[in-house]
Amino acid sequence: EHRFLIDAGEGTQRQILKSGLGFKRLDRILITHGHLDHILGLGGLISTFVRWEAMDKILIAAGKSAQGRIKDLIFGVVLKGNYPAVEIILQPLETGLLFDEGDFTVSTFQVYHRTPDCFGFLFQERSRRPFLAEKADILKIPPGPWRGELVSGKEVTLPDGRVINPEMVLGEEQPGTKLVHVGDSGRTDNLLEVARDADALVIEATYLESEKDLAEQFGHLTAKQAAELAREARVGTLILTHISRRYRADQVLEEARSVFQNVYVARDFDRFQIKRGTVEKM
Repeated sequence: EHRFLIDAGEGTQRQILKSGLGFKRLDRILITHGHLDHILGLGGLISTFVRWEAMDKILIAAGKSAQGRIKDLIFGVVLKGNYPAVEIILQPLETGLLFDEGDFTVSTFQVYHRTPDCFGFLFQERSRRPFLAEKADILKIPPGPWRGELVSGKEVTLPDGRVINPEMVLGEEQPGTKLVHVGDSGRTDNLLEVARDADALVIEATYLESEKDLAEQFGHLTAKQAAELAREARVGTLILTHISRRYRADQVLEEARSVFQNVYVARDFDRFQIKRGTVEKM
């Protein structure tokens, strides 16, 4: 199991505990940018991790400008210059591949906001060729390791001496699940290609269109702008976050759905299962 935490605003530790998810293996934290509402929760998390959690290391990936604030918060305030046994790695973000886990990758891309070095994150499963069981049955390939080897693209020799190659039982290549996560952003034109054909796009919608001037002033998006991006990029499901307290969720949904139908406004403790072609709210 791979676990990632994207941003850590105030109350992150409390909300993780309330959710029942716990901290086990939560050792990779990805920061979109260095504004305080996205990093202040690191203080409590790191304090807990280094004292109570069985972790060898914690990786915090962030842009260079965010790293200065994070370093001051963790080492200057929380740890006060003391270095714990847990290794804390501050990894500077650059555009491109961040992690390659074999069956999926995590990449970063540049996002425009009011502070330098803002990033979004792309989670992409490898494309795969489905195993066609009906063809395997016709060829009388018995259940067992031979089918697994064929799925992995290897030629096999059956007990009766026949040689079967993967082309005989694999279908056309299919793209893997694609999840795009954007934190704060003041533009969408630079996000169109990275969001294209995503199964789910998680993105901010701080304002409604009636206050678009404020959105532009503070480098944020309206619900309509986020929905227009989802429509143009042919996204499967749009999940809106970072909603201003001045609006009700139904107002945000109404504006977004006037442009793009398949929309959720994310709430604390919401869970989504994202697969290729489907997103299910659990």
